[in-house]
Amino acid sequence: MALRPQLEAIIYAAETPISLDQILSLVKESVLAETPGIEPAEIKSRIRATLEELIAEYAGADHGIEIRQVAGGYRMSTKPEQHDVVRAFAKSLKPPFRLSLPALETLAVVAYRQPVTVPEISEIRGVDSGGVIATLLDRKLITTAGRKAVIGRPILYKTSKEFLLRFGLRDVNELPSMEEFEKLLAESFQSDAIAGDGSPAEESLSLPLTPGEDFSGEGESSEAISPTGNTAEIADGDEPEPANQEEETETPAATKPE
Repeated sequence: MALRPQLEAIIYAAETPISLDQILSLVKESVLAETPGIEPAEIKSRIRATLEELIAEYAGADHGIEIRQVAGGYRMSTKPEQHDVVRAFAKSLKPPFRLSLPALETLAVVAYRQPVTVPEISEIRGVDSGGVIATLLDRKLITTAGRKAVIGRPILYKTSKEFLLRFGLRDVNELPSMEEFEKLLAESFQSDAIAGDGSPAEESLSLPLTPGEDFSGEGESSEAISPTGNTAEIADGDEPEPANQEEETETPAATKPE
């Protein structure tokens, strides 16, 4: 069986980015049957070359999806050029998860200051962040990174692979700079304030799944969405932030369309 359609089918069917080694384990026997005696290194090289061909093909203007390298693997996602139709589709679905604004703030601190401890996060935010950390750990958006070599040896936290998956990043180096982040955040809230018929809009924030996405949703790039419907929306709850504890607002996850 030809290698190219196998790789295309595997990447399409994968719900999470699939690595080169995982692909190799799946197609190795097929390649060996077609080319007896081929060396494993040559098989891997052939797979990599075929993947590059697929990436180049899907990059063409006649395709609405593309193959991207995300979090150490390969994944299909929609192209930024399809912003309007993808955004309309994503808005018709219930978001897979929702986080409170305090949780979003805490996640941002971890992302930009990692590895970081809870006391350091609380000092930056000016409020106890222990409860929010538990929420982010439960959602697997952050993970532990050992202990800091100071008195008490507090636990260090960093962003996880799930964080990269949710926001379509190859690594944390693709995060916008702090200046860009603050500008996008300000534009988002300004857009929300004048939305609708002039009444104050609910404070909400749809985070980008592709680098460069406008937080207000009015830029030219688009949220990337996989064929299984993966997307992410972050929103603030209706309750004001308590002095010592923040609670997340949660809705059930949407069923992924096939």
